[in-house]
Amino acid sequence: MQGTPRSLRPHIGIFGRRNVGKSSLINALVGQEVAIVSDVPGTTTDPVFKPIELLPFGPVVLIDTAGLDDEGFLGELRKKKSLEILNRCDVALLVWDGKTDFTLEREILRLLRERNVLVLGVANKIDETPVPLDPPEDFSIPVFRTSARTGEGIVHLKTTLIEVLRQGVQEKPLIRDLLRPGDLVVLVVPIDLGAPKGRLILPQVQTIREILDADAVSLVVKERELSEALERLKTPPRLVVTDSQVFHKVAGAIPPSIPLTSFSILFARHKGDLKTFVEGVKAVERLKPGDRVLILEACTHHPLPDDIGRVKIPRWLRQYTGADLHFDVVAGPTVSVPLDEYQLIVHCGGCMINPKEMLFRIHEASRARVPITNYGVLIAYLHGLFPRALEVFPEMAFLKEEGEEKTLALFRRSGGRWNL
Repeated sequence: MQGTPRSLRPHIGIFGRRNVGKSSLINALVGQEVAIVSDVPGTTTDPVFKPIELLPFGPVVLIDTAGLDDEGFLGELRKKKSLEILNRCDVALLVWDGKTDFTLEREILRLLRERNVLVLGVANKIDETPVPLDPPEDFSIPVFRTSARTGEGIVHLKTTLIEVLRQGVQEKPLIRDLLRPGDLVVLVVPIDLGAPKGRLILPQVQTIREILDADAVSLVVKERELSEALERLKTPPRLVVTDSQVFHKVAGAIPPSIPLTSFSILFARHKGDLKTFVEGVKAVERLKPGDRVLILEACTHHPLPDDIGRVKIPRWLRQYTGADLHFDVVAGPTVSVPLDEYQLIVHCGGCMINPKEMLFRIHEASRARVPITNYGVLIAYLHGLFPRALEVFPEMAFLKEEGEEKTLALFRRSGGRWNL
């Protein structure tokens, strides 16, 4: 379980002023020294991610943040980094001691509620102060009185935190809800320069695991061996899932009767909002010369010569629209550009961020009134694979008629041949 990637773990953020015992609280919760503790205010500078086992629940990420009352130029930068953590938290512990006036805590609570984060209040250092630690009535959050130093109240807090995670953090299925026991799923996995040596990438591994959890069967092939593999099967597969970059090749190799989708579309549904991405892709039809498209990637990687986000998607979009579009690429956990300057946002599959962060990015795009879609949805759209790439999902049934009209229009535009 220690090897569980951070993106698959619930995120628990610890927020509060300097020196209220946030790092000590983390150590008390996990029963070991995983965070540096000091009486010097500001010991924790940047957010520190601690992937740990919160037994008996399982793998989680505890995020130790800098004090939100930090001062000076560097202090402002530290606070900014801490506030960015709000966007990815499933649960937050808001910590204070007997010295607070609750003005800063009230603002943090407001920001957490805006993001629909589950919040537990922690009145810490009850062994050090006789001052009442109860927050104002308008906070309306459960409060736990603790001493990270003596351990008082820690068991109650930990037990409740585990129950909140079990009840409040509901993971959406990736593929298991589409399968019945015994179903066969064919996974098309190109092995290219970007594939890690000796292993598959996370979306592929996670999909295989969910297929096994559903008591179904997975068959993994490269695109060149797909046709031969299908010929060997006695019965057609329940579903074919492909890497988006070879979507059109795979679509041409399997009969229309076999459902087809991509890893990226699975993740669009699993971590984001598939309906929003499907609605967002329609903005392609409104793009005109000079419009700006933002390519958002959740992780940083060394770009390949034919990189999907930097080369292929811009090429396909220019070919489809016939317009000279401007593309910007932003990679990593922070989106540092004004979204309202773009006419379309295209996000990666998001395998390296948690659902909370993905949904926050979708929310920010909506607030900026900019359509947002993702790699898999966009590629299926540009290659005339609507509604085929989506019809396996029950919630996408309404797209069938619209998708057939779109496919015919695209085929006519190509002059009666697929030329993308």
